[in-house]
Amino acid sequence: MVDMNDIAGEEWASWYMLSPQQRLEESSRLWQTYLELGGTLDPEPDSQSPFHDPDQRRAVAVDGRTGVRVVRRSGI
Repeated sequence: MVDMNDIAGEEWASWYMLSPQQRLEESSRLWQTYLELGGTLDPEPDSQSPFHDPDQRRAVAVDGRTGVRVVRRSGI
């Protein structure tokens, strides 16, 4: 008999061993955590889409920042 851990790894094997109902419940918990951490369900803008509107305003992050950090390199 083949061991699921050998095929998929320990983390995925434990996921595959859950029933469909258990997977749904766990996914719901994961989405709730994602949203509580500031994630959003809004799609990312797609500049290649014929429906893309570059003037459309996007929601601002919770902290009001852009979400991008400037990394400075110095010769320390």
